[in-house]
Amino acid sequence: MSAKLKLPYLEKVDERGNLQVWVVDGSYIRGHIDEEFTNFGQHYSFPFIPKNELWIDQEAKNDERRFFIDHLLVEHQLMAKGVPYNKALTDADKVERRERRRAGDVRRLTHHGRQLPDGREVHERLWKKLENGVSVWIVNGRLVRSAFDIDFTEGGHDYVYEFVPENEVWIDDDIEEKERGYVLLHELHERNRMASGWPYNKAHAESSRLEYRCRHHPEELHENLAAEGWG
Repeated sequence: MSAKLKLPYLEKVDERGNLQVWVVDGSYIRGHIDEEFTNFGQHYSFPFIPKNELWIDQEAKNDERRFFIDHLLVEHQLMAKGVPYNKALTDADKVERRERRRAGDVRRLTHHGRQLPDGREVHERLWKKLENGVSVWIVNGRLVRSAFDIDFTEGGHDYVYEFVPENEVWIDDDIEEKERGYVLLHELHERNRMASGWPYNKAHAESSRLEYRCRHHPEELHENLAAEGWG
C-alpha cells in the first residue's frame, strides 16, 4: 500500500488469535486501491491487506459482521495452508451459511419453511422507475445473502441473478449513501449492455472501468447515469 494513500482503517473490532479484525473504509479502497473489494477480505485474496489482518467494509446497517468474521477466519486459515481460493471460498461459505440459518434469516423469508423465498420480499424501497420500465430497488442485502446468494454484494439485476424479478435492478442497503450512485451506474451500464447481447464478463469489465473512472471523476457521474436512462 502506498504511503501516500490514506490508510483505510476505521476501527479495530476484534482479535482472533494473532489476527486483528478491522472495519475499513470500503469506499476509499474501491476508489484508490481495488474496485473489486466488496464486503470483506483477507491477505490471500487481496494481497494489499496485511497477513495478520481481516478487513470488513463499514456497513450501513452493521448487522452482518459476525457472519463475515466467521467466513474470513476459515478462508484465511485454509489459504495460508495453500488451499486454492475457490476451495477455501466454498468451505468458508458453508460456515457462513450455517451461521445465517441459525440467525433465522432463511426461516423469515420461507415463512418457517412453508414456501420458497420470493425476491420481492427483500424490497426495502423503490428508488426510481425508469422510462424503459426498469425499477431500481433498495433491497435488504442481508436477507438476499442469507436466502438467495451468499456472494451478492453491492448490487445486481435480472440479467445476472435468476432470483431478481424481471426488469429490476437491486442496490444493497448496506452500501452507504455516498457510494450508491457509483454502484447504480455499474448495474445500469452492465444491464444495458447485456440486454443488447453482451456476455456478462465483457459487460462487467467495462462497467467496472466506468465505475472506477467516475469514482476518480465524480463530476462525470450524473452525465453517465443519464446516458444509461437515469433521467
